[in-house]
Amino acid sequence: MRAITYRSFGEPEVLEITDVARPVPQAHEVLVRVRAAGVNPPDWKLRRVPYPPDYVDLPLIPGWDISGVVEEVGEYVGRFKPGDEVFGMVNFPRYAGAYAEYVVARPRQFARKPAGVDHVRAAALPMAALTVWQAFADVAAVSAGQRVLVHAAAGGVGHLAVQLAKLRGAYVIGTARAAKHAFVRGLGADEVIDYTTVDFAQAVSDMVPDSGTPGVAVVLDMVGKDYPARSLPVLRPGGAFIGGAGMTPEDVAAYEATGLRSGVLVVEPDHAALESIAGLVAEGRLAAHVDRVFPLAEAAKAHALIESGDFVGKLVLEI
Repeated sequence: MRAITYRSFGEPEVLEITDVARPVPQAHEVLVRVRAAGVNPPDWKLRRVPYPPDYVDLPLIPGWDISGVVEEVGEYVGRFKPGDEVFGMVNFPRYAGAYAEYVVARPRQFARKPAGVDHVRAAALPMAALTVWQAFADVAAVSAGQRVLVHAAAGGVGHLAVQLAKLRGAYVIGTARAAKHAFVRGLGADEVIDYTTVDFAQAVSDMVPDSGTPGVAVVLDMVGKDYPARSLPVLRPGGAFIGGAGMTPEDVAAYEATGLRSGVLVVEPDHAALESIAGLVAEGRLAAHVDRVFPLAEAAKAHALIESGDFVGKLVLEI
């Protein structure tokens, strides 16, 4: 089968299309013919540097998000049959190899593809949507009337976070470059801050809500760097900071000293949440925006673009 592999760590150019052996499903697995694979930040970050113990033995096939058609089922599998259209985040954070014509995984890592949505848009959903779902449902319990700050609101996770927070009845504030404000407002954001021209913490503090109590109940941050420290002052008592990366021991100590909740969320496969997400998508209440679609052979171009940040929503490989 065709797959994208890399035999050394480095820039996007290390990605190459090769012929590799097709995986064989075990008794507890399904084999899926991949139609599209989502491109996510972990894909390029793990391409740059080895990450023991799972990402050191080369060559490797990147990727976790897929949408496709069940080709074979193992002896003990009962959830799916050949011909079923499915989507999912495969094996994360373990090695998955989604940039390929076929993948194998446990059936509970998949859900049926949302009705009326093509494979490209389905493949854009799993990792980003599950990250938000687990952050807002399991960690922060976002509810109606709460104020939620979404950093990088035009990004892969961010643009779904805006939509899902609004579906939960929250008042949403997003950060994004000015050129992306119209896109973020179109998703339903109530306020958008240009983080390149103003201090977002001060801007949030200046937004006095009807309650008269400034600040937000939840911060969702996939940027990292100094954002955990800078976000601390905008949280109300009892609030929660949920990050994707970048929390230092000093950041953790600062949050603990104030009694605010904080932590780095590591998303995990969750077929029940995927089924709920698929339902919202099928109803037209949630949608992944796909900025660019690349053929499998142009995975290096997709990686160069995702690293640049010069896009909105998601990037997808069509296979």
